Amino acid sequence: MDFDDPMPTVTQISDVVKEAANHAGFNLAGIAPVREFDELEYFPEWIAAGNAGEMTYMEARDAEGHLKRASLKNAAPWARSVIVCAINYNTAEPYSTQQNDPQHGWISRYAWGREDYHHAVLRRLRLVEANLREAVTANQHGLPSENHSADHWPLLTDHFQSRCYVDTGPLVERVYAKYAGVGWIGKNTCIINQKLGSWLFLGVILTSIELQPDLPAPDRCGTCTRCIDACPTDALIAPYQLDSNKCISYLTIEKRGAILEEMREAMGRQVFGCDICQDVCPWNRKAPVTIAPEFEPRPELVNPALEWLAQMSAKEFRQVFQGSPVRRAKLSGLRRNAVFAMGNSGERKFVTLLDNLAEDKDEIVAESAKWSKRKLTRLDVRADRH
Repeated sequence: MDFDDPMPTVTQISDVVKEAANHAGFNLAGIAPVREFDELEYFPEWIAAGNAGEMTYMEARDAEGHLKRASLKNAAPWARSVIVCAINYNTAEPYSTQQNDPQHGWISRYAWGREDYHHAVLRRLRLVEANLREAVTANQHGLPSENHSADHWPLLTDHFQSRCYVDTGPLVERVYAKYAGVGWIGKNTCIINQKLGSWLFLGVILTSIELQPDLPAPDRCGTCTRCIDACPTDALIAPYQLDSNKCISYLTIEKRGAILEEMREAMGRQVFGCDICQDVCPWNRKAPVTIAPEFEPRPELVNPALEWLAQMSAKEFRQVFQGSPVRRAKLSGLRRNAVFAMGNSGERKFVTLLDNLAEDKDEIVAESAKWSKRKLTRLDVRADRH
């Protein structure tokens, strides 16, 4: 990359980063400063309240015992700026709230593609990081001379550092996305962009360079509470606050073993993740469709057949979901979820299969099948009474 000035300024480097993000296929890019944001003050309280559920990685601490995600100073004291890139993954398929076939379940929109979004986004993020590093290398002339303003000073490369993360870093990405101007944090805790909606994957680059920050995105949720009202499990305990223990995405993906009976019916036919709070968001009504080929949906994963998922073998699971984020739920979890969806479907045809699954060698699947059969049987009894 060529520069008119052999010692590029902070502003020039910031522009290079955004241009590189655009060329890499990102729809949005911005730069956030590293500060003690008000939104992060709530994080220790959220952890202390047990709202992270079994996601113990959220509680990672530094050597002094401080929560890493509560402040970048705890996790990466060298970081001075956070580059946030976002890419649209929306597709032209109907939303979960528009799918009413009781014999089929729901896999979250983000998991329909043939490649795990972590890999797809990280690959693009590496290209942006490479351009950043190349631009910084042009600054190797040392201290600013009398012909250079102090704007050059933060770009000295003696100890230049950078790190790329896609959902794996010791930080709360959406907070930095807000202060990078990518979007505001909605009441459903998702990042929402005025033009693109909330179907966005985020990737971040921590850098030791203090780049020109963008202005934070203003909150445009207004008085709307559709996401809160639509959540079947009341996981959104207040605007901008989520209890993971009640969240269907957490229950179907992160939760291992048995699920509390009081949560099962509210899970509906969600078998991996949940899109409801985004499906009902007014800002997604006109959300554009992605042009990234990696996120094109595999037809068999859009509203998949419950019988197929519930009876899936380990070999088929590996083949079908190779490189897919669905693997995070593991075969046992996916089958468990599909069995619950059968019980919530109201479909009498599933009873015979549930009888067989009640004897499954996977104890969690077997117990789930017994619950689902009881639920369908109760529905039959009620129907006979009327």
